[in-house]
Order: sequence, then C-alpha cells, then structure tokens
Amino acid sequence: MIRRARMPACALACLAIACSGAHAAPTRAPLERRIVVAVEEVAEPDVGAATTPRGYSGLRNYSGGDRARSSAAALAREHGLHEVSAWTIDPLRLRCMLYELDEGADRGEVLARLARDRRVRLAQPLQEFRTYGSERPAPDAISAAPAPAAYNDPYVGLQSGFSAIGAAAAQRWSSGARVDVAVVDTGIDAGHPDLAGRVVSQRDFTDGASSAANDRHGTEVAGVIAAVANNGVGIVGVAPGARLRAFRACWPIEAAAAEARCDTFTLAQAIGAAIGSGARVMNLSLGGPSDPLLERLLATAIDRGIIVVGAVPPDARMDGFPVGVPGVIAVRSSDMAVDARTLAAPGNDILTLEPGGHYDYSSGSSLATAHVTGAIALLLDLEPRLDAATARALLRDSSRGPSIDACAAIAALAGGPRTCLPFPPSLGLAHADR
Repeated sequence: MIRRARMPACALACLAIACSGAHAAPTRAPLERRIVVAVEEVAEPDVGAATTPRGYSGLRNYSGGDRARSSAAALAREHGLHEVSAWTIDPLRLRCMLYELDEGADRGEVLARLARDRRVRLAQPLQEFRTYGSERPAPDAISAAPAPAAYNDPYVGLQSGFSAIGAAAAQRWSSGARVDVAVVDTGIDAGHPDLAGRVVSQRDFTDGASSAANDRHGTEVAGVIAAVANNGVGIVGVAPGARLRAFRACWPIEAAAAEARCDTFTLAQAIGAAIGSGARVMNLSLGGPSDPLLERLLATAIDRGIIVVGAVPPDARMDGFPVGVPGVIAVRSSDMAVDARTLAAPGNDILTLEPGGHYDYSSGSSLATAHVTGAIALLLDLEPRLDAATARALLRDSSRGPSIDACAAIAALAGGPRTCLPFPPSLGLAHADR
C-alpha cells in the first residue's frame, strides 16, 4: 500500500496523488471470442485523420468503402461472425472489423478459414496489452529539495531521473520546442497545472469508458516528457517545450491503479491516428504479444519517419509488441539487466504528475521510456531531420554509467564545444516557445 499526502499542486512541502472513479472496459465479451479481420479499402477520402471509425460514410469516393463494407458483411454471414465495430486505417488502406464469434465456436478454426479467404488481408485474435508502470512506497510527506539555479519549480531537486540523464544541462541548448510527441496510453490530464499548454490534442479510442480521473499512467508519462518548466509549481519535464498529442487506447485495470490495459482494437485505432497527427515521436510505454496488425502499423510509422520509442517488458523479452518490431527504440529501466539491444534510462522511484493536479512517485520501464522520448524531442528540436537510427546511436554512444545522457548526446549531435557542466546561475533554459 502506498502512503500519500493529498496536497494541491502549489504546495511546497508535500507530494500527493488523487485518483478515483470506476472504469468499465470497452471490450465486454471474453477476449477469446473476439477477432480482428481486415479487408482491402480502396476508397480515397479527403480526410486529415488517419483513422476514421465506422468507415467512410458520408465522404467522397464512398464506392470503395461500400465494397469493403459489403465484403465485411459477407464474411460475417459466411463464417458465423457478429460485427462489433469497424474502422478504416488509411495508412494501410485496410478496413478492419472487430468480430465476435458465436459461443462455442473454435477461434482457431475460424481464423484458419478466414486466412484462406481471398478477400481477407489479415485475420488474428484480439490480443491484450498492458502498460509498464507500478506504484512504489513513498513517504507521507517530502519537502522540496534544492533545485538547479535555472529553475523555480520546487520539486525539481527531487527528480532523480531528470538529474541522472543530464536534463538540466541539456536544456541550455534545447527545450523540445516545435516537436510534437504522440503519447499512446491512457489519456492525459490536460488540466494539470504542470501541463498547461503542453497537450495540444486528445482523442479517445476506449469508447469513452476512461475518465480523466483514471488517466493516471498517461499523465505520469506526460509529466516525465514535458512538464512545464519555471511555472513555480511541481517538476520539470525532460523536454518542457514539446507539444503532446494524447491518444487514449488504454484504461486502468482497476480504479486508481498504476497499470492499465489495452487491446488490438483500441491500439490499432490510436496508432493509426497518431501516424496522421504530425507527431515526430511516438511513445509506447506498454507492450504485449506479437501482433500482426499493430506491427504493420508501426512499420508504416517508421517508414514515414516517425521515431517510435517502446518499453521493454518486466520479463525483458524482446519478441513481443512493440519492442520486437524492427526500427523501434527499445528502452529498459536502468535497474534491469543490461541488454545491448536496448537503451537504458531511470525507471525507479520517478517523481511525476498524477491526475487532479497532484504528484507522486512511480516506477517501471514506462517511465524509462518517457525519459528517452523526452531526450529525443530535445535532439529533434536541434535537428528536425534526425532519424531513429541516428537518435538511438547518439543516445547509446553518449551513455554514461547505467543510463542515457541527454546533454552528452546533444554535444555529440552538435559536434562542437557544448558543455555538460552543471548549470551556472547566469545561464537560463533554452526558450520553450521558439
């Protein structure tokens, strides 16, 4: 049981969390009775969103959408399926259907039949994924600690991860301004005072079942990436000038839980939308089994130049989603076993944001992933053409000790005399809104 002291965001003496509210999962039938099937979508609608739930109804060139819908209806009749929902993934030119099987039907047999059907481009089980954050015991009250001279945020001196990766020194040169970061997670509490102006868009793919009060994990991740600097409250994000685009695909396993659940259906919609959002970095502090549809989506994102950062699971397996997808930057917590295929960042007892304007500690590779995403936003602010391979190499080769070093990576990117000494009082942050 974590012990907390509930205090407002402006309090200087205590850290707290306020999470409440029940959640009904958007997938109510047993997971084993649901499958995802995709057919070709040949319509070419003029829309900005990458993902359009319920197809192309009312849009131009709808004849292609009609053909896909007709194929979907025929597949349902012929294979004993019941459509729960359907959506179009424009980047893949696929119309996807979430089907429910008749009770007693053998899912493996149904999928095998669908795989042989020439109309079908993909048929797979609906799979479950989870975020990688967990509570850690913390004192009832923690006083503000001395902060670097450049900041007036009272808790920055308590941010061990921020300090370990050299974020304060890195922010001499970059704040992550002009860099859009897609956070595919639970939602984000955009009303938190330490995220004022940072969350520029939010979309919900959980059927509205998750309220802002339950958006704990996404808010924690967002705080590590982009909490506002020098606003006189709370903490500082690694890239306090970055703009966050929130895509809610996960919901808490239970009220006030740090861990959240997602599935193929919600993640596919969220990732598809993130691809079309203009984000340069995608943070996936979650994972699960290998998933054909989600892997195709990430491959498309990477081909389009989006840098995808994914969390290594607690068991450190690298064959699942997303870390098993080629091109994804895999991140482990620095207290996990060393693996040359991954970057390491702080993930233990990380002070971050909680819904309702509060603060608390959290742990897990979810938070380590957020540190790396923030560091990449700093690099992109300086070099917008940076690709994933170069970003990974800069962070890997400049790592010192058990963690990445954001300032050393910036110095390596510049190839010049940028120093990573502690902040002198005369030097301020890079402007966050350049």
